[in-house]
Amino acid sequence: MAKYRIDTLDATSPLLLEACVTLLVNAFAKPERYSAQRLYEELRGDSSVFYRQFFVAVSNGDIIGVGGIKAADWASHTHLLYLSAVAPEHRGQGIGRALLKARIEWVEKHFAAGRILVSSAKTKRFHEFGFVDIRKSIVEGRHLMLRRF
Repeated sequence: MAKYRIDTLDATSPLLLEACVTLLVNAFAKPERYSAQRLYEELRGDSSVFYRQFFVAVSNGDIIGVGGIKAADWASHTHLLYLSAVAPEHRGQGIGRALLKARIEWVEKHFAAGRILVSSAKTKRFHEFGFVDIRKSIVEGRHLMLRRF
């Protein structure tokens, strides 16, 4: 298994931003929703009220995974997991779980209490981290899930 580490994304680095955007564009393949421009804006976002924090998985100097968490601007004490992807050749090695764990630990360190929401077609890893399905929330095969802390 390849070795990797999880770091916070240095959003001031053009090379790191480009690597993350490329990974996300290739993972989502929905340019109408996830254009490169939108992804750059999300990754660079900096607001003390409506924060965005990204984490990257790095192996041999290459970004092989990325995952974000941000404040919901429509509900207090609510945090959203979003824009998560692992390069296809590195899937199945626990990188997605490590990125999930890093984001949960980060938000719980920075906020005393709240809730984390995620929308996902694959629920197993989220259940393992204490997320529960919100009843009657499945849309197009994606479950809305909640974790309180």
